[in-house]
Amino acid sequence: MATKLFVGNLSFNTTEGDVLELFKQAGTVSTCELIMDKFTNKSRGFAFVTMGTQEEATKAIAEFNGRELDGRALTVNEARPREDRPRGGGFGGGGGRGSSRSGGRQFSGSRY
Repeated sequence: MATKLFVGNLSFNTTEGDVLELFKQAGTVSTCELIMDKFTNKSRGFAFVTMGTQEEATKAIAEFNGRELDGRALTVNEARPREDRPRGGGFGGGGGRGSSRSGGRQFSGSRY
């Protein structure tokens, strides 16, 4: 069964190809995904690598955790399931009647 690994502390200059070539030394790599920032399209400094078997994943962790790549000591461990986090959104507090955001004076009552 395939096992997904987290690979952290990558240099921002490390490419997906660099990570793939390294992990091929430990066995069959099913997938390799370097995580990129969606706004800047630059590396976020970590990747996920799926090894073909549990034995290959264990070998990769033993060989590459703490190993230096592009001047950085890698962190390699079994990936944990993604945590459910509340999605952002909604509106912040504040606003309402009399807010300085309204751009003008607020009149209340029936005087006008």
